[in-house]
Amino acid sequence: MEVKAYRFEDDGSIPNNPYFPVLLYKEAFAETDAIQSTFENNGWGNSWVNGVFDYHHYHSNTHEVLGVKSGRATVQLGGATGDLVSLQAGDVLILPAGTGHRRLEASEDFAIVGAYPDGRDYDTLTGNPEERPDNVNRIETIAKPETDPVFGTAGPLHTEWNKEETT
Repeated sequence: MEVKAYRFEDDGSIPNNPYFPVLLYKEAFAETDAIQSTFENNGWGNSWVNGVFDYHHYHSNTHEVLGVKSGRATVQLGGATGDLVSLQAGDVLILPAGTGHRRLEASEDFAIVGAYPDGRDYDTLTGNPEERPDNVNRIETIAKPETDPVFGTAGPLHTEWNKEETT
């Protein structure tokens, strides 16, 4: 499995996360039917199966994991000037609180499993000016999860996510 890390700064609209990078686990699952139960067994709950919105959005009150159950898609991370990332069945994307994301295109069979540490509920924000500064301050208080959604007490999240400011 290949792990890629992406860091994004606040672009004035999408705050992104000042501490934790986005993590992409390429080909994390050979059998995609196990994604949802693996997330739940590792403490990431409140899960659902659907797609990714086609507009920039982020969550200020929790981190999010997305596991590609079927198909493929291109998503943009980090806001309007962020990176384009290709996803395919079996890939896992871990988004720290505040990270902008949107779907640019996808195959007809594209489906993802989404989940949140400790089964937290989530907000959906779009970068409107009135969302600041409260939500930006909230993002900075969201702690590192106790578990990696794929590997539990081990895994890249534990080594890649250290609360050290990147700027």
